[in-house]
Amino acid sequence: MKKIGILGGVGWASTVDYYRAIAEGAGRHFAERGHGSPLPIPPMTIESVTQARTRALRGVAGDEASWADFDSVFREALLTLERADCDFGIIASNTPHARLHAIRRGVSMPILSIFDATAETTARTGAPKALVLGTTVTMQATNYAERLAAEGITANSRLPESEIFEMQAMIDSDFYGGASDNARARLLDFCNKHASPGTAILLACTELPLAFPAHLDDPVFEADGHLFVNPSAAHVTAALKEALTGT
Repeated sequence: MKKIGILGGVGWASTVDYYRAIAEGAGRHFAERGHGSPLPIPPMTIESVTQARTRALRGVAGDEASWADFDSVFREALLTLERADCDFGIIASNTPHARLHAIRRGVSMPILSIFDATAETTARTGAPKALVLGTTVTMQATNYAERLAAEGITANSRLPESEIFEMQAMIDSDFYGGASDNARARLLDFCNKHASPGTAILLACTELPLAFPAHLDDPVFEADGHLFVNPSAAHVTAALKEALTGT
């Protein structure tokens, strides 16, 4: 098995869920092949950054220079994982992927993109359009829209800034460290307001799927009258495929 490097901490709840999902997914893989207990899991190293620090270092959309310090924190974390002899890396968060083109400079270790995993998964649903939900960084960037367009899917045009900031506030108040009792209701209100029929809703912040605990490991699921894509689960599936190739 290949060794996985997990860059976590943004936020810690989703980092825990990545580790759990990878371990359980590997367990299922080997159990289905008749392997006895204890079931193997891929070797993993976690390098955790501090979300309070990285949030303060966010730059301004369109101003590359303003992101230099933010990029550096994640680049150093990936280099630490590379020095730990990880075969490939994953960032257990959507937000930093908007800066992946810069973060990975100087890093030799392959990094699995959440955009690729999610776009390919969304394409398999047959949905012609998508609504991307996430942090202000994710929703203001064009990464998801561009990657989805390559699969023939039209992503939502940018929502009003007030709505984007509403989603960020929801993540901060109702999803940090786990979903609050009110989280699912607030999220569904937002979806009902902005998702037209036939839309695949991308829960493109690793905390958002916590509102649907029965579907944490499902890359695609239906709930409350909506079709959802769980980028975290799609990313984990891609990581397991890479780590377990040949086993």
